[in-house]
Amino acid sequence: MPGSTLLDKVWAQHVVTELGGGFDLLHIDRHFLHDGNGARGLGYIADKGCKVRNPELVFATPDHAVSSAPGRTGETNPVGGKLLRDLRQRTAETGVQLFDLGMEGQGIVHVVGPEMGLTVPGASIVCGDSHTCTHGGLGALAFGIGSTELNHVLATQTLPQRKPKRLRVRFEGIPQAAVTPKDYFLYLVGRLGAAAGTGHAIEYAGSAVRALGVEGRMTICNLSIEMGAKIGMVAPDDATFGYLANRPYAPKGVLWDAAVAHWRTLPTDDDAAFDADHFIDVSAISPQVTWGTSPQDVISITERIPDPADAPPGRRESMEQALDYMGLQPGVPIEGLPVDWVFVGSCTNSRISDLREAAAIAKGRKVAWGVTAWVVPGSEIVKRTAEAEGLDRIFRDAGFQWREPGCSMCVAANGERVPARQRSVSTSNRNFVGRQGPNARTHLASPAMAVAAAVTGRITDVRKLGA
Repeated sequence: MPGSTLLDKVWAQHVVTELGGGFDLLHIDRHFLHDGNGARGLGYIADKGCKVRNPELVFATPDHAVSSAPGRTGETNPVGGKLLRDLRQRTAETGVQLFDLGMEGQGIVHVVGPEMGLTVPGASIVCGDSHTCTHGGLGALAFGIGSTELNHVLATQTLPQRKPKRLRVRFEGIPQAAVTPKDYFLYLVGRLGAAAGTGHAIEYAGSAVRALGVEGRMTICNLSIEMGAKIGMVAPDDATFGYLANRPYAPKGVLWDAAVAHWRTLPTDDDAAFDADHFIDVSAISPQVTWGTSPQDVISITERIPDPADAPPGRRESMEQALDYMGLQPGVPIEGLPVDWVFVGSCTNSRISDLREAAAIAKGRKVAWGVTAWVVPGSEIVKRTAEAEGLDRIFRDAGFQWREPGCSMCVAANGERVPARQRSVSTSNRNFVGRQGPNARTHLASPAMAVAAAVTGRITDVRKLGA
């Protein structure tokens, strides 16, 4: 028999029973809730006369709707304040752990899960957010769920699922200077398209992935959903174990030894088969920046805006619409476009390694006149670590706003928006129409590229700044 993939192994270990029709009933090891849907789900099952099946496996934190303004309270954003009050009440009633404002463990749910040691290799993890695939960077089986599924997991700690196909992406080679994990993925989705992963779980492999730190692996897995795959995974290794050691919720003592021994059995077997396999030479990748309204609308910083007339017929109309929305003309160099806003944050790029990357470019420079630039750490732990390292002072001295942890301007659910027809360079994951505010124009890029735009006032090749 052929060997098993990482997906095969972790999936099989969570099957409670086969349901027929291609569906399995999976046990769920961790369920993360946020302020956008947590209280609603907890209230729903209470109204139905149900209890939370395993409150010790459910963890909540406010991130989507809380303000990121310096000195914020739960009431700074009135809409978020109501959601937070409800979340506090419902978690207290049900015994669910809430990581509240100011606590270690508060922040963007996909940042705090790993850094608290709640996310571990081989675990099954769900959350009512499509970027739950982030946790796959540690070898977890993690995916986003809808409200009905959220209620089902709260009541039963299980979930019916159809096993996806297996797709592998092998990143090989040595990257150029200033090329980051964000660039790896943008380059990938630009070539394969935003639907290439639909119906698949993606395993990211290869020497270039192995060379990444765990936070870089999480960045790549976070973006899997932007290629249509709700699951992205990287096999655990010594880097993973080193990252998790001594985290608050990670196993300790003999349990740690047993866990690591098990985790070492999870990587894909040499003779395992995939339904699709792609190879990317990372040495061919330059810093990337999006030009349109999908992550697949991406080019190198050295390239020009593409012409819809040169595209396949099925793409022309969407490209024309994207260019119109973004206020761009074909044939214009992407480098040099004036920017109004810069956002460093989100579950894609708000970890301490991202902020170090951004601060290295910001140090000794100033935000350009007319640009509003924000840095929003992904969690309370990231914020405290950055401040202990003096990164906040670097950003403040450069003219950035140093803000409180949360999703902030990535999704604009808390009222923090880019004004209409203003151009933003963002380290987030989506450049959809209206994503950062009605008629806001979003360009996705790495933290270093975002800061380069902030200090020059234009989309700029960060390599020209000595990165």
